[in-house]
Amino acid sequence: MASCFLLFLTNKKSTSKSLLILNKILFYHLFCVYLSLSSLDHRNYFRLTPGLRKCRSLIFSHTHYRCCNLLQTFIMFFCVCSDACDLTLDPNTANTKLILSEGNKKATRVEDKQSYPDHPERFDHHEQVLCGESMTGRCYWEAEWSGMEVVISVTYKGINRKGGSDCWFGYNDKSWSLFYSKNRSNVCHNNVSNTISAPSSCSNRVGVYLDWSAGTLSFYSVSDTHTLTHLHTFNTTFTEPLYTGIGVYGSSVSLCLYN
Repeated sequence: MASCFLLFLTNKKSTSKSLLILNKILFYHLFCVYLSLSSLDHRNYFRLTPGLRKCRSLIFSHTHYRCCNLLQTFIMFFCVCSDACDLTLDPNTANTKLILSEGNKKATRVEDKQSYPDHPERFDHHEQVLCGESMTGRCYWEAEWSGMEVVISVTYKGINRKGGSDCWFGYNDKSWSLFYSKNRSNVCHNNVSNTISAPSSCSNRVGVYLDWSAGTLSFYSVSDTHTLTHLHTFNTTFTEPLYTGIGVYGSSVSLCLYN
């Protein structure tokens, strides 16, 4: 199966065709497992004891779970290799309670306002910052945070910078956001917030995959072993280039690539 994965990675001309091949491989694997298990009772299924039936059900369930995880991880790896984006934070947009460091890859919230020069693109009242790179294709990136919570967003450049709550990521029609913390997770767009379920073992790393043309924006929880757990997908029609936005509240946030 590993050789098939390598073939997939080296031939990116037809993603859908490659995924069909992978699907057939996984189906064949499940079918082989089914044959080996069904041989236990073939024409005498109803004579199986309840315990053995439960055992077979658990094995089927486990095999399906492992195959789904394998497929998810493989697709993620392909997307990351193909569409990973190298983003940097734009100092001209950073709120005065944010300090940028590590080559403008990290934003840290501080209590004392910084003496940044006035700039029309700077967020005045909320601890937010934008990246400088616009996105109109497919792009994957990750953000790692420490502290209370983080807000990960994509937004049109025209988001208000000088107002009140309408400047918050997600609380206007120009941005789509994930509010992520150890206690709660919400997604928000156009001032409509929805609670989402998060993994029981909350991660401090979030992955974001944008397909601008398809109108999809997906958020993932990224584990220490780099397993992705889907959190939410926005489906919409994007009409302008998008920019990554970070909200930093009692924490620090770093942009990072998958490696």
